[in-house]
Amino acid sequence: MGVIETILVHEIAGTAFLTLLGCGVVANVLLKKTNGHGSDGIVIFFGWGLAVFCAVYVAFDTGAHINPAVTVALLIGPAKEYAEGIPITFATTVAYLVAEFIGAFIGAIACYLAYKKQYDDMDDAGAILATFSTGPAIKSYGWNMVTEIIGTFVLIFVIIMFGNTPSGLGPLAVALLVVSIGASLGGPTGYAINPARDLGPRIAHAVLPIKNKGSNNWGYALVPVIGPIIGSTLAALAAHIY
Repeated sequence: MGVIETILVHEIAGTAFLTLLGCGVVANVLLKKTNGHGSDGIVIFFGWGLAVFCAVYVAFDTGAHINPAVTVALLIGPAKEYAEGIPITFATTVAYLVAEFIGAFIGAIACYLAYKKQYDDMDDAGAILATFSTGPAIKSYGWNMVTEIIGTFVLIFVIIMFGNTPSGLGPLAVALLVVSIGASLGGPTGYAINPARDLGPRIAHAVLPIKNKGSNNWGYALVPVIGPIIGSTLAALAAHIY
């Protein structure tokens, strides 16, 4: 395969695993009649962290961006050597971004199929949407944006620092970082910190024939897209001068 095809295959697969397992842990906790229903929030934090852990291995051959915020940071910042030998150009950047959103959409659909009977038995439209995409605990788009900027700044800056530090932890380090961000900064907005992770599943929620689903909350949808891009840009610039 050529470079673009390789990016598409691996990043679609990696991001699909990310949202399948990440949305899956939220579904397991929020949907009725699952074996995990009503579990503590720490289950979601670790579930998402382990989803990242698995996704990084799946997409390892292309640098495992699995997040447009990472792709943007690599394009801007000092870390182009972290892309596993794939040059960060306009064409490859577009390929990464397209693959990430497609993969996130596919993973969310797979999650829906895994929990189809539980979705059929659910009548809480808000909880159904929450298994797909994020939403604020207190709606304040400006401050919600600030939270997403800060959370993504932490994600990208620390990932870049991982690249500068010898370690045998590999993907486990990123997974634990995501757990930390969720536990510490996830309360206000649900810590999207990844535009594809939110928008891809939100679109899946819109098109899937889910019983008793409600609004897709499109009014909020730009916050978990723009906020992480701003945060990743600031982190890449900060790492450049750090």
